[in-house]
Amino acid sequence: MPYPQLNRSRLLMKPLGQRRNRVLVNRDFVAVTQKPSLNARALDLVDECAAHIRAARRKRCPVIISFGAHTIKNGLAPVLIQLMDGGWLTHLATNGAGIIHDWEFAYQGASSEDVRENIARGEFGHWQETGFFINLALNLGACEGKGYGESVGAMIQREKLVVPSVTHLRRRAARLLRTKPDQAAARAELLAVLESFRIKPGILRIPHPWKSASVQATAFRLGIPFTGHPMIGHDIIYNHPMNNGALLGRAALRDFLTFAESVSRIQNGVYLSIGSAVMSPMIFEKAMAMAQNLARQRGRVINGHYIFVVDLAKAGWDWRRGAPPENNPAYYQRFNKSFSRMGGALRYLSADNRDFLLALCQRL
Repeated sequence: MPYPQLNRSRLLMKPLGQRRNRVLVNRDFVAVTQKPSLNARALDLVDECAAHIRAARRKRCPVIISFGAHTIKNGLAPVLIQLMDGGWLTHLATNGAGIIHDWEFAYQGASSEDVRENIARGEFGHWQETGFFINLALNLGACEGKGYGESVGAMIQREKLVVPSVTHLRRRAARLLRTKPDQAAARAELLAVLESFRIKPGILRIPHPWKSASVQATAFRLGIPFTGHPMIGHDIIYNHPMNNGALLGRAALRDFLTFAESVSRIQNGVYLSIGSAVMSPMIFEKAMAMAQNLARQRGRVINGHYIFVVDLAKAGWDWRRGAPPENNPAYYQRFNKSFSRMGGALRYLSADNRDFLLALCQRL
């Protein structure tokens, strides 16, 4: 007998415009000329990192940056956009919350609610536009063969979604069922969403007045992969009844495999992990495992890559020596322990992500 489930359709969603936000684009975003606050040793490490990035790009090797949501929430979009415009980044990756904050900044010029205050009110995460538009973009994108980040980035950049008719979806699903049942299943899931919410077919215009401040829209415009790596139940869009696990999973899996393809070319390249204690080391670890498997089959070994990790935790171990013994607390710093096993060279800097990215951008 199945266990009972909470009925999301009974939740009260409020207009996003009623929410009080703590971070505003026109007040809190970082200027790329802002002076970073780093000591001499930290600046030496930034210079070392910049040198590796220059060398990687000269050889047309990847420079991948993976970051937690605070990189977006801390107003660093202008810095990431300048790095993309300069040709320094070949792939960006973030978690589900990073996708959401970036979208909210593009849509309303503000993000970041007061969690304690809104939990007490029963309002945290229950915002109609965020849940409706992001979930709809993911649901449509999954059927179009788009990844998680690309689906949302395309919506922001184009300021619209194109909704197929339920009649077309029903016919298309029936035709695909014999030869491509996985694609038929995706269209059946989308059909159920559109019918449940009575969404009319055609072009749905969604203005994004601050889209120039969107990292994922810029990546979409420039043709740079921006992949989203969510975890079920971690993000506020799961509160919205339009959230569809099957379609979301399709888009997220596509992004993971896109990320893995970038990692498979990391030889002599650079991987930057900024303020991500779990997501970044976990996806890199599995992607590298697959990449080495394929390389070994061709008689090769992936090595010569440079991994630069930035987090606020103080460095209690020199990770160039490998992992510390298990009785050392540093052993349980997942974001360093995992990367210390990934071959190549590992460097760690304890710093605020704003200071590091500003310094790196200015040096490049």
